[in-house]
Amino acid sequence: MAIVPQRRISKTRKRKRRSHFKLDMPSMMVCPNCGEMKLAHIVCKKCGFYDGKLVKEIKVKEEAEAEVAETKTQEKKTKKKDKATEEKKAEKKTAKKKESKKEE
Repeated sequence: MAIVPQRRISKTRKRKRRSHFKLDMPSMMVCPNCGEMKLAHIVCKKCGFYDGKLVKEIKVKEEAEAEVAETKTQEKKTKKKDKATEEKKAEKKTAKKKESKKEE
């Protein structure tokens, strides 16, 4: 014969017992080195620091490097355009001054 419970467990009794059987949110904290959110008592995935010490070197992906290079080239292009427009404005101002002097 198999072991059989003597009484049926009611729904409320079963649910009361299971009320503590749940998932908790993992404890998160701000990394003091880089400011990124990380799990407590675990090495930071972004910077590799734990307890103020470098524990793990994080390799920078080539994609991230490519993005940085693209942004730098875009910044250079915008700077060149800005310089060109400033030079044109300066030329116009000098041309206007010369015209006003000639009229006098």
